[in-house]
Amino acid sequence: MGIILKPIDIVDDISREDFLEKYLKPRKPVVIKNMARNWPAYQKWTMDYIKEVVGDVTVPLYDSAKADPAAPINAPTTEMKFADYIDLIQREPTDLRIFFFDPIKHAPDILNDYISPKELMGGFLDKYPSMFFGGKSSVTFLHYDIDLAHIFHTHFNGRKHVLLFEQKWKERLYCLPYATYALEDYDIENPDFTKFPALDGVQGIECFLEHGDTLFMPTGWWHWMKYLDGSFSLSLRAWDKSWGVKANSLWNLTVQRGFDNFMKKNFKANYMNWKEKKAIERGNYALKRGLPR
Repeated sequence: MGIILKPIDIVDDISREDFLEKYLKPRKPVVIKNMARNWPAYQKWTMDYIKEVVGDVTVPLYDSAKADPAAPINAPTTEMKFADYIDLIQREPTDLRIFFFDPIKHAPDILNDYISPKELMGGFLDKYPSMFFGGKSSVTFLHYDIDLAHIFHTHFNGRKHVLLFEQKWKERLYCLPYATYALEDYDIENPDFTKFPALDGVQGIECFLEHGDTLFMPTGWWHWMKYLDGSFSLSLRAWDKSWGVKANSLWNLTVQRGFDNFMKKNFKANYMNWKEKKAIERGNYALKRGLPR
């Protein structure tokens, strides 16, 4: 059977009414082809332009290696001058990525280069965009965002492969306890179903982003991303109206993250081994019970 992937819905443009009824309310992903074509960024945001406006700053870099059991989540692997990193990803494949980069600190004029899609929904954090950079073949591990925001993810200067999964598949994806990411021992592109049987039959959505494409990812959706070219993306985040989602977000960011970091610091590999064992137990139990239904 394998992992069952459906192609994502793709629209050129969309009205507020259609967006609310077809995608926001049912919390269903969609790619909007033309949204960013009206932004100054669509033409301006080349690699050379971004390198020039951000300047010669040192940035943390992340790779695809399995997380250090003792390190807090999202701990960087190394660091590099931003200009040198941009040159690197244009020149050759690398698994080094820039994760959750805040460009406004270094290039406040970038605020004028994009437009939050307020005609589609409200709740945007206008002054807190995030940028993500990756070299060809670099991978963002399978996870869902801890703050549970809705995300409009626009890609620039290349292509990106994206797999998406609903939250109901959480256990079958081997989600680690007290975390928002999956067991890192399997390759979601080519999983070993003998070793990880709960993945067999998981249903998801597949899409390929090109320059200027905007992916809407509703709150709580799992995502895995692979850079097919050295390129970058901008994420705009908007809060969900549900107070239940807001409360869950606050819990994730404070209590759950604090507890997880405390346990990692104090129990290191023993704690991570327990988490991985529990993720496998829960995944196999969900499979045995035929979940989700």
